Amino acid sequence: MIQCHTFNSWTRLDVREGGPYVLSQFIGGMAAPLFLFMAGMTLGFQMDSALRREPRPWKRWLSALRRGGYVLGIAYLFRLSNCVASIPHIDWHELTKVDILNCMGVAMLCMSGAALFGFQGRVRYAVVGALGVAAVAPLIANLDWQGVPPLVQEYLTYGQGQGRGRFPLFPNAAYVGFGLAAGSIVKRMAEERFDRLMQWSVLLGFALVFTGQYFSNLPYSVYTKTNFWTDSPSLVIIRGGIALLLMAGCYLWTEYCVGPGWSWMQTLGKNSLMVYWVHVMLVYGDTIPRIKRALSIPWTTAATVVLTAAMVGMSVAWLWWKAVRAERWRVATTAAGARVGTA
Repeated sequence: MIQCHTFNSWTRLDVREGGPYVLSQFIGGMAAPLFLFMAGMTLGFQMDSALRREPRPWKRWLSALRRGGYVLGIAYLFRLSNCVASIPHIDWHELTKVDILNCMGVAMLCMSGAALFGFQGRVRYAVVGALGVAAVAPLIANLDWQGVPPLVQEYLTYGQGQGRGRFPLFPNAAYVGFGLAAGSIVKRMAEERFDRLMQWSVLLGFALVFTGQYFSNLPYSVYTKTNFWTDSPSLVIIRGGIALLLMAGCYLWTEYCVGPGWSWMQTLGKNSLMVYWVHVMLVYGDTIPRIKRALSIPWTTAATVVLTAAMVGMSVAWLWWKAVRAERWRVATTAAGARVGTA
């Protein structure tokens, strides 16, 4: 994600047709689907925990709705902060831009109905919902949108445009649905069977990638018109498979390669929202205006490394501060309890 945004904002225009830049955007193109997929996984974790402590389905649904509404509120705060950061060159249209957090929040609201069901029903709801979103995306894109408010269209579809920098519900909400199903299964899996689950994740991941590629290469289609890079169900299936492969790869690396201990990747992951917020403001805002679209490929690569290191440092500092604050609170409450007990 950091690499994709840095190259997109800081690389010179005259080197963007070359292989290195194209490769950077191709690899970085997986960042958004993975972000949405992981948001779905955490939503699945939350629903599973809610099911254990709350027997009333409507209460669990309200809890999931609040989570989606919270993310949507954060999305608009993020857009507002970007406008403030761009003073004095404020583009107020940025305030209503449908960015990935907007899509994430609305998608979580749509998938919140899964909280009404138990484990199996939740997984079915998520998978069917994700496949449904992917399947109708080309149909939604080719509807007649004349007379529809632009903001509504941007929330629902890419339409006839290329959709660069926007994340509409169709088809991007499908990644949240797939993540919700995966998170629900991961949360329920016993530790001694986790290796087997990751093996199935690899097999299913490869199956999805090859299936999506097969259908994308067919000379005919059930759709009258579709764009592979914006609304194709095949691309959604391929990226869903890649997400499952990466999930298994991350488990293999964490469990058997690096072992316990500090991890810079986990440190970034624990502060993913803050890292996203800060690095986007730095890369796209006017904080560092002189290097926008001014760097060569080697210098952009170096800037990516520096920015990533800065985000790791920020995350380490934030986690340290949270730990210190938690320890102070623990000491204070312990001391207060001891005074009450002696009294």
